[in-house]
Amino acid sequence: MPRGHALRLGRRCIPGHYYVVTIVTENRRHVFRDFSMGCAASRAFYHPSVQRHGVTWAFVVMPDHVHWLMALEGDLSQAVKLYKSYVSLAAGSPVWQRGFHDRLIRQEEGIRDSARYIVANPLRAGLVNQIGDYSFWDARWLTPNADDPVIV
Repeated sequence: MPRGHALRLGRRCIPGHYYVVTIVTENRRHVFRDFSMGCAASRAFYHPSVQRHGVTWAFVVMPDHVHWLMALEGDLSQAVKLYKSYVSLAAGSPVWQRGFHDRLIRQEEGIRDSARYIVANPLRAGLVNQIGDYSFWDARWLTPNADDPVIV
């Protein structure tokens, strides 16, 4: 498994494209089993500083990691750095392992299919039987915006 520094080799930031990002807590600690921390991690996706670099389309906060579907507006590494900072600030101490994993979404793969896969994580992990029973996820299609470039 490549380490965080190896993942950065060859990484390209392409504004206007969609990325799925996975960020893992340090030592896979279950930080987000705590309701207030799960809320803080969910809110941080929508912080204005984070949104300047990556517009959130869908996310899920699992007990020890997050999955995030974003439309890149600026710098991918900066978006992740800011997100991690706001969550760690809410926790009062560092929360994350170094680095992150990202994957560029090809249009033919389907942005909506990627979002569905992301938000279904709690079901596959056996945390809930219905996604509506899990608190820490969102998808942009719940509150559609006429300006959204993706047809749903």
